[in-house]
Amino acid sequence: MNVPLWGWLVTVGVISAVILVDLVFSVRRPHTPSLREAALWSTFYVLLAFAFGVGVWFLVDPVYGAEFFAGYVTEKSLSVDNLFVFMLIMTAFKVPAIHRHTVLLVGVALALLLRGIFIAIGAALIAQFSWIFFVFGAILVWTAVSMVRGDGHEEYHENWVVRHARKIFPVTEDYVGSKVLVKRAGKRLITPMFIVIIAVGTADVLFAVDSIPAIFGITQEAFLVFTANAFALMGLRQLYFLIGGLVERLTYLTYGLAIILTFIGGKLFLHAFHEYEMVPAWMDINTWVSLGVIVLILVVTTMASIIKTRHVDGQRVESGSHEQ
Repeated sequence: MNVPLWGWLVTVGVISAVILVDLVFSVRRPHTPSLREAALWSTFYVLLAFAFGVGVWFLVDPVYGAEFFAGYVTEKSLSVDNLFVFMLIMTAFKVPAIHRHTVLLVGVALALLLRGIFIAIGAALIAQFSWIFFVFGAILVWTAVSMVRGDGHEEYHENWVVRHARKIFPVTEDYVGSKVLVKRAGKRLITPMFIVIIAVGTADVLFAVDSIPAIFGITQEAFLVFTANAFALMGLRQLYFLIGGLVERLTYLTYGLAIILTFIGGKLFLHAFHEYEMVPAWMDINTWVSLGVIVLILVVTTMASIIKTRHVDGQRVESGSHEQ
């Protein structure tokens, strides 16, 4: 897929403009988004991604369009799982409700910048070393095992960047609105808002460890990798407020994501074996099969979660009526 420089510049420019408008709107009018507002913004970002994918499908090639949609669905699904960590961070730092949307938006912008760097590194490694597919596949399988074991969803631990930021810069005890920097007694101090933004942004570095190899397992086109990540991250803030209270009710989502990562990891291994001519070409799983498998797993695990949640709620209502 040959994307000219102006194509990259226009894409990055449009994405940056949308994030900037969203940021200005949230800073000027800090508030806790209602479900209706979160739903409208979420719909807008999903439709934006859909329009982009359709454009790639018809204007470039249906295969590239399918690769974008498969990558976007995977990244979006992984971002839902990442909401667990964002909730832990917000709770740990006691972020006021009206400022959480600003924290998420700035954190997402920082995360997008960091992911852009990781994508560039990943694309360069893939271009030079075929064995990197083995590494990416192993990372995904290990991440899937960690998901099933439940690693990392119990409590939040400050990472190296956050701890050192506290040591280097004096921090105010309380939040000062949405400000990240204040001046008191002639000294400049950072606020907890600055620390929590760093926490959200750098937490995505860990998420990128599984999400970047995952999407490279679907497509090796850097442009599609970047745009799928960008569109998935752009709607993350609204997703937080829209389904934040429902994430814990998606009981089987983690298992579904673990299966998807294992599937993509296996796909990467087969692709690497094919690169070294160790397996026939027909064993290299194509884009259409990947898209179908990913969607099927997500639908099944989501429906299973809904059925289990209704069953548990029904049992609670029944036990409550018996107690009365």
